[in-house]
Amino acid sequence: MNILVCGGAGYIGSHVLKHLRAKGHSCHVLDNFSSGHEWALLGASCSKADILDQAALDKIFSARPFDVVMHFCARSLVAESVTDPALYYRNNVSGTLNLLETMQKHGVNKLVFSSTAAIFGEPQEEIISEAHPRQPLNPYGHSKLMVEQMLQDFAEAGGLDSIALRYFNAAGADPEAELGEVHEPETHLIPNILLSLLDGESRREFKIFGKDYPTPDGTCVRDYIHVNDLASAHVLGMEYLFEHPGAHVFNLGSQRGYSVLEVMQACEQISGKKVNYQFAGRRPGDPARLVASSLLAQQELGWQAEYSLEQIIETAWNWHQSLS
Repeated sequence: MNILVCGGAGYIGSHVLKHLRAKGHSCHVLDNFSSGHEWALLGASCSKADILDQAALDKIFSARPFDVVMHFCARSLVAESVTDPALYYRNNVSGTLNLLETMQKHGVNKLVFSSTAAIFGEPQEEIISEAHPRQPLNPYGHSKLMVEQMLQDFAEAGGLDSIALRYFNAAGADPEAELGEVHEPETHLIPNILLSLLDGESRREFKIFGKDYPTPDGTCVRDYIHVNDLASAHVLGMEYLFEHPGAHVFNLGSQRGYSVLEVMQACEQISGKKVNYQFAGRRPGDPARLVASSLLAQQELGWQAEYSLEQIIETAWNWHQSLS
């Protein structure tokens, strides 16, 4: 199929792009490179453009036919969304509306959307299913939930089928070490631990935020999913859309939670190095536990997470070592 990968130079988008191309699909990337990297394209064709630029979108859709659009173009830093909500509503909501209208104009009616567990807010259940109440705690989560509602409305109006994949904690790197996480600033747990281990004698101090949560060891528990498992879900989701019209949502996680201390200990075991860490106070808005139920994705898409936490960390460690 001919696929437009919006945000294909970013962390998750680039891994999905590689997965799609390996399966023989013809892909073209749209990216403004605000956080993506040209090297992450691995030679794929690309148009440097912004989804806020309607004229640029028209030009891209006029130049070649597309069967499916995959949408990874989002601002995704929670703290930034709190201090600059306009940026998030403009890019994530208005930009997506531009994209949907352009798709309709050019007769493209299949979209796979990168959503997030941040739409749920404070968890009310041990394991979070798709039916969990949606009460985001920040503008980032609100912006993603708004897009999910837009997709539902567009589907009900007819003519646009979509699938929203709600990631929990994306992690890991390409096993061939061609791709991985490069964020500035880096906000994710696993790369921050591993980067602290690569600092040599001047090893930076790693901070653990909160040690008094109602969890077995007092630190936050999260559900980590390898980026290649996410990539396989996008391919299955795309195929699902051609048999199931409408707007669909699926949670993607491993259905297993790990605490910050458990992740840190696994990083130490795989790297053979000890983490220099200290505890700090809780961060506002950090729930004690976030773990997905992926039962619906298993039943409907035939998908499940394949990578263990150890494999996630090992691929990430190999990637970060390759950059040092």
